[in-house]
Amino acid sequence: MTQQYGKTDDELATMPLTFRDGLFAGQVVLVSGAGRGIGKAIAFQFARLGAKLVLCGRDAERLAAVAGKLSALGADVVSHPMSIRDPEAVARLFDVVAERFGVIDVLVNNAGGQFPQAAIDFSPKGFNAVVDTNLSGTWYMMQQTARRRIVNIVAVTTRGMPGVAHTAAARAGVVALSKTVAIEWAPLGIQINCVAPGIIATEGMNVYSPEARDALPKTNLVRRFGDVRDVADAVCYLAGPSGSFITGSVITVDGGNEIWGDQWTIPRPDWFNTEL
Repeated sequence: MTQQYGKTDDELATMPLTFRDGLFAGQVVLVSGAGRGIGKAIAFQFARLGAKLVLCGRDAERLAAVAGKLSALGADVVSHPMSIRDPEAVARLFDVVAERFGVIDVLVNNAGGQFPQAAIDFSPKGFNAVVDTNLSGTWYMMQQTARRRIVNIVAVTTRGMPGVAHTAAARAGVVALSKTVAIEWAPLGIQINCVAPGIIATEGMNVYSPEARDALPKTNLVRRFGDVRDVADAVCYLAGPSGSFITGSVITVDGGNEIWGDQWTIPRPDWFNTEL
């Protein structure tokens, strides 16, 4: 039987709520990469807590489907297909936001992606595509926003990420960028933090080989995949009153992978299993 990753829309709509009803009532939350996976779960959780939602991503059909589900839950939602790699498209997105809602209260930079490949085999185009989305695109969104709370979804890069070196480079760059800009923008009342998920059960796992997917749960202390709710709740924690005294920080949601295991998404070289 094929392993299924991720949650259905009905499951997302009934996830337990850690926070009180109406916590984000009246607030406008922009979630990038909201068409599936972690971004979709984050959007559902904010909508169920009363927020008005702006959804962006590259797949118009997926975004429209998510927006429809959130509207059915009673949320005020606008979806806007675009690529965060294009700074002009990002500027147009914020024009749409201004016209519909005025300004946003929370930006969740979730959009991004990568593909597993040995770093020695990266093409310039492939490497740049990942860095342009995960790092440059995140920055374009941050610079356009410059509002109350920014939460950037990154990755656990402190041990290295064999098989996805391009995203390790980009996500580590986002962490450094977030810490630096948190200092520069503190006088403006802007708080910037990151959430670093480990292996989370979403459709994104399907880009990896069955062997990699079988091995990944053994790389953390909890010995399983994380749930999208784990990440969504961490984001809501930072975006709500509970995050009022947190800025320039990274919340790691990885089941202890950072302190325990290495995490290969491509086959290990033969020499890795021999004594050095």
